[in-house]
Amino acid sequence: MGGLSSNQLQPLPWASSASSLPLPKVRATHPDCSVVLYFQEQEAECLEVIRSERQTPVPAGEQGCRTDWDGVSCWPAAPQGQARALPCPGVPHVFKRTKALIQRNCTESGWSLPSPPYYSACELEPIGNNNTEEKRGYFVTMKVLYTCGYSTSLAALLLAIGIFSCFRKLHCTRNSIHIHFFTSFILRGAAVFIKDAVLFSDESIDHCTMSMVSCKAAITFFQYSVLANFYWLLVEGMYLQTLLLLTFTSDTRYIWWYILIGWGVPMLTVCIWVVTRLQHDNHGCWDDYSSPYWWVIKAPILLAVFVNFLIFLNVTRMLAQKIRSPDISRSYKQQYMRLTKSTLLLIPLFGVHYVVFALFPEHIGVDARLYFELVLGSYQGFLVALLYCFLNGEVQAEVKRNWGKWQSSMESNVFNLVTQDFTA
Repeated sequence: MGGLSSNQLQPLPWASSASSLPLPKVRATHPDCSVVLYFQEQEAECLEVIRSERQTPVPAGEQGCRTDWDGVSCWPAAPQGQARALPCPGVPHVFKRTKALIQRNCTESGWSLPSPPYYSACELEPIGNNNTEEKRGYFVTMKVLYTCGYSTSLAALLLAIGIFSCFRKLHCTRNSIHIHFFTSFILRGAAVFIKDAVLFSDESIDHCTMSMVSCKAAITFFQYSVLANFYWLLVEGMYLQTLLLLTFTSDTRYIWWYILIGWGVPMLTVCIWVVTRLQHDNHGCWDDYSSPYWWVIKAPILLAVFVNFLIFLNVTRMLAQKIRSPDISRSYKQQYMRLTKSTLLLIPLFGVHYVVFALFPEHIGVDARLYFELVLGSYQGFLVALLYCFLNGEVQAEVKRNWGKWQSSMESNVFNLVTQDFTA
């Protein structure tokens, strides 16, 4: 999560450290990375020309300068005594569009220095002096906020799963679905921490072109966790709608279908995505959202969000009909409201912003996207545990009942011990 500082453009140190082999054309994941990748692609093409020239023997008596890569531009071969002129590199958002030409002469001792120098001929786009530091501080603050958010969510979700698992009276289909939903949030939070540990553990790594197995595995696990999270939210909506349609509350025959949708569909989607990337786009760390293969992940998420939104509208309609019906008793109306209030809140809360951002390209509204998906999204797990568990009247009653039994048991044991000591 770091930016490319302006001083890296002079004298472009990434070019001097490149290997002799051509680098693959990797799609940029960030506008800053596009600058790095642009020059690496230009260098790879230039080195290919240089290698082909070395394999071709020079005619006897002919002198000149071979093709040369100076870290910024590729200078084509020229006979001795001639000159070459090239424009400034066409990098958007880095260099201003100018008609200035840079010239190099082919002399007896080789290529001359660029004249005028790049730093005077090619004007940089105006950026603030503290732009890089401000960007770095922004991302550090963002990382601290979402780390706190995911840590809080993980603690709350683990406690909620413990409560649902420990009390036998809370064992039912509805709470089993809640536990799977909580687990998907736990996996999502863990995936974020794992991805950060792999991608940003070593500042010396070039994050724009890193292509390690561990990096790809971390991104794959992250994509699976995100998919599972959205599909278990879809299962919550489907189960709620089924409750209102079929009026069953503990039929375990359907739980396996829910598990297949919640865990199976994301697994199948991620497997297809991995195979596609390995065969057609096995470049970088697979975190490039500009790739067309990103739609293998994005399309199922959008489908789940849109279906959930339709369920939200349908459930709202069905609730309005049941509440207005004179045949429904007051106790049933309260039961319907208790079963639906949490899910009706979660469906629009966790899906609407994703649909809004999905309609725009990835580079539009980056700051707002990061804020919603990282900062606010990190606290979604805590909100889920709060709504489904900690504020649930049934859960509160069961916890209070068992707490009272435990206190009574402790008091009885203490009384027995005191009595035994007194009689002895």
